[in-house]
Amino acid sequence: MARPVIGVIGNARLIDNRFPAQIVGENNMRAVAAVAGALPLMVASDPAVTGLDDLLDTVDGILLTGGRANVHPARFNAEPCAAHEPYDEARDALTLPLVAACVARGVPLFGICRGLQEMNVAFGGSLHPEIRTLPGRLNHRMPRLENGEIHPDLEVIFADRHEVRLTPGGAFARLLERETIRVNSLHGQGILEPGARVVVEGVAEDGTIEAIRIREAAGFALGVQWHAEHDPITNPINRALFEAFGSAVAAHRDARPGRQG
Repeated sequence: MARPVIGVIGNARLIDNRFPAQIVGENNMRAVAAVAGALPLMVASDPAVTGLDDLLDTVDGILLTGGRANVHPARFNAEPCAAHEPYDEARDALTLPLVAACVARGVPLFGICRGLQEMNVAFGGSLHPEIRTLPGRLNHRMPRLENGEIHPDLEVIFADRHEVRLTPGGAFARLLERETIRVNSLHGQGILEPGARVVVEGVAEDGTIEAIRIREAAGFALGVQWHAEHDPITNPINRALFEAFGSAVAAHRDARPGRQG
């Protein structure tokens, strides 16, 4: 039986400062293939290349990946600032309507880091460009050395750094069979005000929103602020999330006319 297909949203990148490219981290692809049990299909995050209807006719689920670029502040009525660049307005133009379309059509949707932020903005929420500057907040950015360089050890970068308290009886608590988890942290931007249909289901010890679901979604529609694509083979939290996403994608595929098997 053919595997279901998950569209993995790419990020714009300039190679050697002159060659435009679209990239997806391998961890995302491996998580989809090895844990969700699906075929990962990298999707160009530009509506000039990727048509929304064509995309949703092709895939059985969508993974909104993390990315270096922030969601442009104009998308939530705030002013841009050079200190918070880069932005990726082409990705915004594709993913924000894509989120709404997935939720309306019941296409399984899993947002990671920037993906969670996109889900929030798509439903009218706002973001803060530097969560660590808010009173009482932790520094959620990736670890660095004393000289400011990014830490060279990936095990340190992706280590669990703080707790997340899950809503008792909520979708995440039921799925993960616990109400407190520990997660990695590699982000600057984060949710400021939740969108109208955004249900907060996980909060870090400093109050940062870490897990959301979309209210009254027609299918799987969850987002996490941490990088769940990291080590989902052995990390039980990340594994459970990708397994649940994969099950939802397979069920959606089987329910579509002409897509079984």
